[in-house]
Amino acid sequence: MLPNLVVDTTVLPPADRFEFWYSLVAQETGPVHITSARLDDFVAYARAVDLGRIRVTSLRYPSLHATRPAGLVRRTATDIYQLTLPLTGRSTLVQDRTETALVAASHFTLLDTAHPYIARHRADGPGLARTITVQIPYAALPLPPDRLRRLLATPMSSRLGVAGLLGHHLRSIAMHPEQYESNQADMLAGMALDLLAATLAQHLDIEGVLSPETRHAALRARVVDFIDRHLGSAELNPRSVAAAHHISLRTLHRLFEGEATTPAGLIRVKRLERCRRDLANPLHARQPVHLIAARWGFPDKAHFSRLFRASFGCSPQAYRAAHTPPDR
Repeated sequence: MLPNLVVDTTVLPPADRFEFWYSLVAQETGPVHITSARLDDFVAYARAVDLGRIRVTSLRYPSLHATRPAGLVRRTATDIYQLTLPLTGRSTLVQDRTETALVAASHFTLLDTAHPYIARHRADGPGLARTITVQIPYAALPLPPDRLRRLLATPMSSRLGVAGLLGHHLRSIAMHPEQYESNQADMLAGMALDLLAATLAQHLDIEGVLSPETRHAALRARVVDFIDRHLGSAELNPRSVAAAHHISLRTLHRLFEGEATTPAGLIRVKRLERCRRDLANPLHARQPVHLIAARWGFPDKAHFSRLFRASFGCSPQAYRAAHTPPDR
């Protein structure tokens, strides 16, 4: 499992809860002034996942107002950007004369903790606000700080294109760190940084300053996401994938050089995995095997059966039988 620190204020007496939670926040972004109507009984949760180069934190907390004024910045200088992705509630961020209201689960923004800022978060009703933050050292982003300053506190969609992949990637890490192994931390951090750099460069219209490796990684992530979203299409093949991304077949294959699979192999493996998942799902127990196979791009029953047996060591029918609970 990825290294992570969990904070739950409810294990403490009400009078001690806020200071306990604040200690984690101060470690992440430097000291801030926080006010809240619930400081005397501050019920909040946090889970910080350490990926080495960056830290991804999932937070739940009551409505609050946070300010990092110039005086605190001068006393506790930090060279760290903070990416903020609200999942619920309403958030307003102010930095460098830019003020933005973020749409929960749809937009994120970038803050520079080395400059003053204001952050207001309001929970929906009596519940807790939920936010994902990412702490990123200056040196980890291959983009000029003077250019990035134009984007501070600016809303950026977390649903479209490369930004959508970044949002999905961060939510997966923050919410389910148990699905990854500790030795994958650097790879996950690298993927997040490549997607973030590509997103920011796109907003600044400076994609040309990105390294070939970063552009390569971002394009490959877009290709894999496209494949995932079109597995059920009969038209999905390497040629259609290349056309959708306005690249040649040769360029598409170069994206997978050094990998254990080719684009066609990746499509086949992912389709077989969807079939395997559906065969084990009780909700599809009455659906004929050949219809499941056809839905995921295998219209030839005999061909599908051979591929399935080669991948999972048994026939589709035997696999379904082994994963069907007995009748009660």
